[in-house]
Amino acid sequence: MTLAEKLLRKLSDWQPAGDGRHSLSAAFPDAGWTAHLTADKADTLSCLVWEFTLSRTGSPTEGLTLRSWAEAIAKRASGLMEPLKVLEVDEVRGEAVLRSDSPAKKGERVMYYEVRLHGLTLAIARRFAATRTASGREQIPFALTHEALAKLADDIVG
Repeated sequence: MTLAEKLLRKLSDWQPAGDGRHSLSAAFPDAGWTAHLTADKADTLSCLVWEFTLSRTGSPTEGLTLRSWAEAIAKRASGLMEPLKVLEVDEVRGEAVLRSDSPAKKGERVMYYEVRLHGLTLAIARRFAATRTASGREQIPFALTHEALAKLADDIVG
């Protein structure tokens, strides 16, 4: 069973109670990953995701580099509203940033996904909004079906 299939089962069983932000953490030792999801809302089919994190608990594939991992994610990730592109790879700091290739536009606002890699062990997916007239950005939630979220997990882990 793939990581996506295992995560999909966990998401299907998840029934957070009450209003507000909720979290789900699930370890998948056979796959070598732990997933952590923070969502503003969740139902039987989808989530309003605030942040999705994958932490590698196993050893990375031999020969894997930060750049090759980032480029592979950008090629595979197809379940989001916008495709991702590698924006920056800083081998010295051990960080890589992927962002939406063509951010969504709504009036003066642009919205984009960001996947931040920390070394070969951590990937954090978020969505941001910014305006063209003001500096800064704000994190915003994004809706994904459970299947799309599980696919994103597989796209990140390879």
